[in-house]
Amino acid sequence: MAHWRKTVAAAAALTLALGAALAGDGVYLTAKARLAQVLLSHAWDATLRTGAPHRPWWWADTHPIARLRAPRLGVDRIVLAGSSGRTLAFGPGLVPGTSLPGARGLSMISGHRDTHFSFLEDLRHGDVLDVDTANGSYRYVVNRFMIIDMKDDPPVLDPTLDRLVLVTCYPFHRWTAGGSRRYLVIARPH
Repeated sequence: MAHWRKTVAAAAALTLALGAALAGDGVYLTAKARLAQVLLSHAWDATLRTGAPHRPWWWADTHPIARLRAPRLGVDRIVLAGSSGRTLAFGPGLVPGTSLPGARGLSMISGHRDTHFSFLEDLRHGDVLDVDTANGSYRYVVNRFMIIDMKDDPPVLDPTLDRLVLVTCYPFHRWTAGGSRRYLVIARPH
């Protein structure tokens, strides 16, 4: 009987320790994300002031290139250069090879469905998306949604069309990361 009690006590202690570790990790990740957003905002402001890219922290391999807002939803996100996993951990990123918003051609911005781009699920036809770059401010209107499977041949979006495409993994409330499906929000210049 004493051995059983020790086993239960050890299991309870282990469960509490794991729970505390998971809770601590969640608090750490949330605090890190919030601090990153503050640093990104400061770097964006410095970029606008000086006209030169500013990294948000000295070891960063990216820098802010735009600010994306969805006014109806109260969303305000700093957009970073590039769309690597490291970049997307801190914010949405401009997909290399696509145009900067406001420039001629297709501009594609990627972000995580469970953090910075979770709001894509709530966008509707006709919603306004405002994008500020160092070159000016631009307004887009949402006019199309697509779900594609990257395993198949995804539909080719015409790179000569002036469009803003926001892309994230799909479905939104999936428990595991990854997958081959993507959710696209397509907006035309207003």
